[in-house]
Amino acid sequence: MIPELQNVTFSRELTKRILVTLGLLIVYRLGIHVPVPGINTQAIADFFAAARNTLFGLFDMFSGGGLSKFSVFALGIMPYISAAIIMELLVVVSPELERLKKEEGEAGRKKITQYTRYGTVLITLIQGAGIAYGLQKMTSPTGVPVVPHPGWSFVLLTVITLTTGTVFLMWLGEQITSRGIGNGISLIIFAGIVARIPGAVINTVNLLKTGEITIFNLLIVGAIMAAVLAFICFIETAQRRIPIHYAKRLVGRRMYGGQTSHLPLRINTAGVIPPIFASSILMFPATIANFSQVKLIHQISVYFRPGSILYTVLYVVLIIFFCYFYTAIIFDPEDIAENLKKQGAFIPGIRPGKNTKEYIDKVLTRLTFWGALYVSAVCVLPMILINKLHVPFYFGGTALLIVVGVAIDTMSQIQSHLITHQYEGLLKKAKLKGRI
Repeated sequence: MIPELQNVTFSRELTKRILVTLGLLIVYRLGIHVPVPGINTQAIADFFAAARNTLFGLFDMFSGGGLSKFSVFALGIMPYISAAIIMELLVVVSPELERLKKEEGEAGRKKITQYTRYGTVLITLIQGAGIAYGLQKMTSPTGVPVVPHPGWSFVLLTVITLTTGTVFLMWLGEQITSRGIGNGISLIIFAGIVARIPGAVINTVNLLKTGEITIFNLLIVGAIMAAVLAFICFIETAQRRIPIHYAKRLVGRRMYGGQTSHLPLRINTAGVIPPIFASSILMFPATIANFSQVKLIHQISVYFRPGSILYTVLYVVLIIFFCYFYTAIIFDPEDIAENLKKQGAFIPGIRPGKNTKEYIDKVLTRLTFWGALYVSAVCVLPMILINKLHVPFYFGGTALLIVVGVAIDTMSQIQSHLITHQYEGLLKKAKLKGRI
């Protein structure tokens, strides 16, 4: 893939797409530093520094640091992702939405996308109002109020600002997808996570100078990071290919079909959704404890602190559960079996229809089990590094899965553009030779 990337400059369209993508991502990163009016930025930064192991820390990671700065992009792109997940669930339970998606083709998908946008605005309005009310009661660890002048004007201005920021981010993501390279929504999250790397490196160097972390531990962490990165790249690109044969058909006087293909099944079909859901549930007690003075709630939150035995065990169990749950939502073996039957295709040794559905479901169940163990191992690793080796920054887990997944997907799209460009060049040369 690397030698092919050297030819990027020869494709004007690809160069333009890459520049558009970088330009829009720069706009996003600049917006992160524009605060919402009426906020004491230092007080809210101190508050989030003390709440990094709660839901606020998780959401701040996905917003690229926008929540801790309480910028116009504080909610990030998470409302859009939440709306998209809700729509996927509704498609499963609603016959009308399922018909819209399967039978109306591109027009149906556009309607579902439109519904997702409306859902994004609704979720953003609700979250914005809740955050605005909550901020008025928040104080920093030193007792400084986050909102110096609370009131209805602050709530209204905050809701409008946050909703506008999220809608603008949604538009940026769609522009990157259509005019740039890669999936725009994923790249926005990717940019927010990657932007934290320089700060983490500087922090590590400072701790190394002061002796709070040893060179030996740092070398061990570096070796583990390289090994885990290679392992994630391998698993994320790995597939279980089920062979598919197409029956021969006589159309007129010609025989069609008889080809052999395959049905690719990913090991990690569910992606990063399971650890996000699992983290959200387990961090909920710690989040409630930040707003409560009840002693019992604080005691319960201690047991759900990241790194504790109870937290780790429940985290793994929830990841495995959500891997199966989300895979069942986004991948329907019965639908695949029906489509294969309509196309005159079959799996060697398996009868079309019900038997094909059962076979695909059996293979997918086994793959999901190993995929769930893989996701659990990657997500539990950071807690081990933090507790045992005292690593000063969050490594691995959901963030690393997102970064590697988005990088692989973007590189694949760049490679596809390069191959298309090469074929177009060959066709032009062939036409010129034909004219001569």
